[in-house]
Amino acid sequence: MPDDAAAVRAAAEEESAFSHAPVDPDVTAAYGDHPDQVIDFYVPRPGREATAPTALAPLVVVLHGGAWRARYDRRHVTPFAAYLARRGFVVANVEYRRGGEEGGGGAAAMDGAGGAGSVPPAGRWPDTFDDVAAALDALPALVREVVPQADTGRTVLTGHSAGGHLALWAAARHVLPADAPWRTGRPSPLRGVVALAPIADFEVAEKLGVCDHAARQLLGGTGMFVDRCRYADPARLLPTGIAATLVQGRADVVVPHQVAESYAEAAAQAGEVVGLTLLEGVGHFPLIDPAADACAVVAEEIAQLAW
Repeated sequence: MPDDAAAVRAAAEEESAFSHAPVDPDVTAAYGDHPDQVIDFYVPRPGREATAPTALAPLVVVLHGGAWRARYDRRHVTPFAAYLARRGFVVANVEYRRGGEEGGGGAAAMDGAGGAGSVPPAGRWPDTFDDVAAALDALPALVREVVPQADTGRTVLTGHSAGGHLALWAAARHVLPADAPWRTGRPSPLRGVVALAPIADFEVAEKLGVCDHAARQLLGGTGMFVDRCRYADPARLLPTGIAATLVQGRADVVVPHQVAESYAEAAAQAGEVVGLTLLEGVGHFPLIDPAADACAVVAEEIAQLAW
């Protein structure tokens, strides 16, 4: 448990990150029939300062966090998406189905840390994974149609917290088990992944009780956790051959830095080098808070891969 000072700091960081007014996208496109199967696009505007001059802008795909729970949707990262657009990127902010809606989560709602009904269920198996895979598969055609100024050859995938998990997972679809419905025949043509405080190692996350055991709930509860980890846990889907950097606050009490460190160690054991940027005195939410210095670090990590 965090001490009082850490808890106060974490609360202040969360309040700052959520204090920004949502930013409407330039255009929204659907990748499926469900209301949550949509992508918001943000484009650089005249007068915005780009990181480097270019005829086409790199594409940054954002997967939001929120422990895969329905009460956290893409709106809370729209200030972050707009911030990246001001840096010269085209941004695709992806929505996906989460747990806690009617018909979602099932028995997982009974399998949290505090007993039945203590927290809403996290994720929807397999819907959450179906949606992320479908969104990324549909993205090239949607980009050509609605944001032709984006250079899909310079695509960087980023995500925060649970979205960081989904970003790492999406980059590893080509190494999923052969019977996985989301498996692709070749690596995704990404410049790389920048995962922000990701829930990147499910075993460690469960030991630490991250987000009221959200990873266990995402996979359908205790009875399904072990079997489904091989389809869903990024730490078991290595090496990917795709460049990845993890950005993590050392003072994070939501997803502690041990989770990211464990993923980096697993990658090293698999023969893959994963970047790990640990920020002193930084917690969970400054990484997506345009008012925080940590957000500028994130933008620079993305730029290093994109430009």
